[in-house]
Amino acid sequence: MNFPVLAPPVLGCSVNKPPQTRRGSRNNNKPNKEMEMKTGKTRGVSGGAILALCLSGLMAGGTLRAQNTAEEWWRGKYATGNWFGARTSLEDKGIILGGSWKANYFGVVSGGLRQAGAFDEQILFSAKLDMEKMLGIPGLSLNGSAWWRDGRNVNTLVGASPAFNPSALQVGQGWRLLPVYVQWESRDLLPVKDMVTLVGGWTNPYYFFIQQPGSQLFVNNALFQTKGLVNSGIPWSGANDTWGGHLKVKPTESTYAQAGLYMAIPGALDKNNHGLYFEGAYPQNKNGLYFVGETGFTPKIGPSKLPGKYAFGGIYYGVENRSFNGQAYDGRYALYWQADQMLFREPSPEAAPAGKGPGDGKSVASGKSFKEVAPAEKKPNEQGLYAFSFVSYAPKYNNAMPFYFHTGLLYKGLIPTRDQDQLGLAFAYGNYSYYKALADERANRPVQSFEAVLELDYRVQLSKFSYVQPFLQYHIRPNGTGVVENATILGCQMGVTF
Repeated sequence: MNFPVLAPPVLGCSVNKPPQTRRGSRNNNKPNKEMEMKTGKTRGVSGGAILALCLSGLMAGGTLRAQNTAEEWWRGKYATGNWFGARTSLEDKGIILGGSWKANYFGVVSGGLRQAGAFDEQILFSAKLDMEKMLGIPGLSLNGSAWWRDGRNVNTLVGASPAFNPSALQVGQGWRLLPVYVQWESRDLLPVKDMVTLVGGWTNPYYFFIQQPGSQLFVNNALFQTKGLVNSGIPWSGANDTWGGHLKVKPTESTYAQAGLYMAIPGALDKNNHGLYFEGAYPQNKNGLYFVGETGFTPKIGPSKLPGKYAFGGIYYGVENRSFNGQAYDGRYALYWQADQMLFREPSPEAAPAGKGPGDGKSVASGKSFKEVAPAEKKPNEQGLYAFSFVSYAPKYNNAMPFYFHTGLLYKGLIPTRDQDQLGLAFAYGNYSYYKALADERANRPVQSFEAVLELDYRVQLSKFSYVQPFLQYHIRPNGTGVVENATILGCQMGVTF
């Protein structure tokens, strides 16, 4: 949003004195009534004009200041601004506070269980203490966050499985404590920047593994969060807080490996525990070990240095369970593959050419002026086409959804002058276990075969801190049984960073 810039008003005013008669004039001692009347009228008109001019100048100055303040706020990073300088002051001291609000409106326009609307929202708070600034310990930080979620569950209208819930904001309803942990990064102490990262505390592997920014644009739970794993009994969710930690190592700039070990807590996603399940489940022998490992390659391909990420990982969730045939197992496991790649980058803006120094305008070559100004370094243009995909596999004897995949395309800055807007199209598919189908058939329950969703979004970036995002979801075979009709949802997401 561009505000007009006004020229500063001229507030100074000058008034010419009325003419005076010279000494010795013939009419020196004789008042001229006609002249007095004219002069008095002139003085009255001049005084009114001066007052009006000064008032208009003050009003114009106030308008200009208000416009400049509004423009500065609108171009800023946060809806609450800089807190009269307090935010910058705190960050300089190592105290970084943040927050955001996100809300969805859904309208089920056809299919599903019934046609109606639903609304849900999330308020997120975060804090980071930078120990390098506070205590002089390089790379060390303390991090914590919490959220509040509420609103109607749109899935009561659609009838999809939990993994394919149209909204990712339904798990962990109410207020909830999120990870509170210590993190250390090696920074420049080792040959590769941040070659070693250590994290430990009340944490969650969801925030460190299977990081896929492209899928985070979307609203559906499968794409944004669960990756189909929740249907197989693995609580892959932002609400699954637990004790543990992980180690990440980067042997080179473009390769990494990381592994984490955590406590597996049955029922950790229960909204009634508010993320405070510090002692785990009771009795204690119900808890187990939760392991996640991942290795990846992050190349920059071609002359345009198109960024990519190719990763492989595995998850073991050590909570006792039974197969669909009744056999007992100590845990579940799943394997996953991830491939993200920027396919096309729009040309970067031309770098500023070398020019004269800020001196007297003489040629640099003459040696009589300032040094030549170096060209500005080109920053890679983020506008372009991105692709992302994810596949997971789990044994079908004790996992309800042994096969899941999603894929999508995202274009940033497709429309001219709308450089930060994003257009996204994604498809997610999950196949249910054959052994589960046999068990359901024996129990005279509806048999689940597969489930899918197609989602189209366009995020309009209003400012650095706010956006609106209309979207469309088309649910295919909700809950996998074929009993519920395919559902069409039109909706809009809104977000503000404060």
